[in-house]
Amino acid sequence: MSSAEQNLKVYLIAGEPSGDLLGSRLMRALCAKTQGKVEFFGLGGDTMEAEGLKPLFDIADLSIMGIVEIIPSIPRVLRHIKDTVADIERICPDIVVTIDSWSFCARVHKALRHRKLVMPQLHYVAPQVWAWKKKRARTMYKYIDALMTLLPQEPKYFTPYRLETVFVGHPVIESEVLSADGAAFRSRFKIAADRRIISILPGSRKTEVKTLLPVFLDAASRLRQKDSSLFFVLPTVRTVAAQVKNMLKDSDLPVLVVETQGERYQAFQASCAAIAASGTVALELAICRIPHIVAYKVSKLTAWILSRIMKIQFVNLTNIMLGRPIVPELLQEQCTGGVIAGRIEELLQRGDLYEREMDGFAKVKATLTDNGQIPSAKAADFVLELAARQR
Repeated sequence: MSSAEQNLKVYLIAGEPSGDLLGSRLMRALCAKTQGKVEFFGLGGDTMEAEGLKPLFDIADLSIMGIVEIIPSIPRVLRHIKDTVADIERICPDIVVTIDSWSFCARVHKALRHRKLVMPQLHYVAPQVWAWKKKRARTMYKYIDALMTLLPQEPKYFTPYRLETVFVGHPVIESEVLSADGAAFRSRFKIAADRRIISILPGSRKTEVKTLLPVFLDAASRLRQKDSSLFFVLPTVRTVAAQVKNMLKDSDLPVLVVETQGERYQAFQASCAAIAASGTVALELAICRIPHIVAYKVSKLTAWILSRIMKIQFVNLTNIMLGRPIVPELLQEQCTGGVIAGRIEELLQRGDLYEREMDGFAKVKATLTDNGQIPSAKAADFVLELAARQR
């Protein structure tokens, strides 16, 4: 981009913390590749704000999980869609890049198409059509110009249906978690070397925290009753930090709450095990070889609906990628304090389950790094290429 050209205007939409992190890395890569000649607008969280984004509204309003659970929030979400589309029309960016959160982003894309605005529309992170709603892959080309995927097997689900799709790589392989210093974390918070740390990760959505944190704390309490040397760390994010702290007020467990990304990653490296909600966090734990279990539950009605529309054997990405049960998935009725504590005890004993996880994690990391390129840089290249087609 020559100095005579105007700055590239990029409108970004990330509706959840995982997308926010992805967006921040993309922003950093775009700044590097354009020598800073880029302006950002749109929606994002803390890490995108740190890169210079001024979000239109708080993305916590969009962090809702579950079919039944989202119903009360529908009016607010619809209002945010309307406001977002109006903001895009006002700014008239060179490209719109939506990140994950397809249910929200799809409605924004459809509204932009309806208004016949001339700008490339790109989505980053493929909807999991291999898990459910396979017909979605057949219609996405109507609303977006291209799609960037995180996993190498995903383009094949979309390219047959007239949608330009490129695999850019999973951001977890460029995560700072790999270089985080667990010893520095212990030193900073004065956690003795003989205390084994367990990370508690109840999710980044308010509904997840409300449902999962009491169960995870019950598991922690059971574990501590058997081993008083255990210490618990709860890495969280701004959108649910106040809720987490309020729910911990009456707990007598030694639980340290940390809120920054750096502290979160250091906590992982200092941990000997973790209790995690399903999601990207479990993949982060896998690539830095932290033994863990995945536990999750939703309302009975949501679970009943999902059981009839989802077509996958596993929910955890490690298990999905390897096609076998590497990480225990404790879902619905299995998501109890007693069951979770039992599986964590197995991992702490460093027996067969631990060895199975370590072997699986090595294979996952090898698969994700096979691409050989930094995902955010490859994504930035494609964003610039797509934007240039209509400039």
